[in-house]
Amino acid sequence: MTAGEIGRAGEAPAAETGTARAADPAAGKNAGWDWAQAEREMLELIGQLVDIDSGTFDKEGVDRVGGLLAEEYRKLGFKVEAQRREERGDNLLITHPYGRKADILAIAHMDTVFPKGTASKRPFSRDERKAYGPGVMDMKASQITTLYALKYLIASGSPAYRDVRLVLNTDEEVGSVHSRQLIEEQARQSRYALIVEPSDDEGTLVTGRRGGGKYYLSVAGIAAHSGAEPEKGRSAIAELAHKILKLHALTDAEAGIHVNVGVISGGTSSNTIAPHAQANIDVRMETAEQAAELDRRVREICSSVDIEGTSLELTGGITRPPMIPTQASERLLGIVQEESLKLGERIVDKKVGSGSDGNLTASVGIPTIDGLGPRGGSAHSADEYLLLDSLIPRTKLLAAVIERLSGERE
Repeated sequence: MTAGEIGRAGEAPAAETGTARAADPAAGKNAGWDWAQAEREMLELIGQLVDIDSGTFDKEGVDRVGGLLAEEYRKLGFKVEAQRREERGDNLLITHPYGRKADILAIAHMDTVFPKGTASKRPFSRDERKAYGPGVMDMKASQITTLYALKYLIASGSPAYRDVRLVLNTDEEVGSVHSRQLIEEQARQSRYALIVEPSDDEGTLVTGRRGGGKYYLSVAGIAAHSGAEPEKGRSAIAELAHKILKLHALTDAEAGIHVNVGVISGGTSSNTIAPHAQANIDVRMETAEQAAELDRRVREICSSVDIEGTSLELTGGITRPPMIPTQASERLLGIVQEESLKLGERIVDKKVGSGSDGNLTASVGIPTIDGLGPRGGSAHSADEYLLLDSLIPRTKLLAAVIERLSGERE
């Protein structure tokens, strides 16, 4: 949303106009940084976040997560602005008032896929190697590594933290439909986008993602008794069956195009001709051209009925354009890999089938790197875990990358 639609969420020091690099009272105040102490603090905060239910549709819970994070950033002197939402959690835009030009965009989502009540059933826990709990890896740990990367830069006396703008959004798990405009708006003001989605067990970065879309098809039929007067009925379920076959026929695995009708419902009873039916449709593709053509064909299939007397309503569309590597994003990858080598780790990249907010930043032409969060696995499941030994290395890497990118303008 535009700046006029974003309200203040807490106080922050006013910026000094006319001064490119005003003196920041927070800078260097944490001299004598202790990584062991930082790790203890990080785990405490991660535990607090994990123990708050924050499924996408749980506005109260998502806003509790946002409130905790906003307070932590305000303590560091950052300005926190909230994009108010009635049905979803409030998106947060976080910048530093003493920044010259905050053009390094970092994005981390606050929502999870887990329903309300999950945190009480599976609260945060840990053993020697791993931490567990709903959203621990995707992506509550990333929220804290991002926070502590900026804390470390402040403590070390580096001004690079001022060049970061953060978007903490609340609906990534359902396609960032409500936060997309804010993300794209902020991306257009930035030189780089750092997506702090979690990495896999191996620490792999993500430089490419398939695009995706979600459609919702509703079919209206005519009810009738299936034994006494079946000829008077028009089955919505039968009409939906025709559509499912046609939609699935759009799949072209070799070309990277997949269409899946993953959820269906309908009817009232087994002896009633179904008066209604619904389907949720997921589509994936490799290129922008495929996205446009696939959207056209889905709409074409759902524009006319196979069974006279039924009717169709299609909503939704392409929610995430493909994230396609460019020369600029390859250069950004090289920078991240160089900084990683300095820290003693060799990182490779890959392309994945799932989407993220990196699809959105890349689609507006901003060099984007994804998977910068800590390592883990089994996301979206009861077995989700975070690898504890990746917390500090990924915090150091993010801080080093931010400082390197900031230094390009010095």
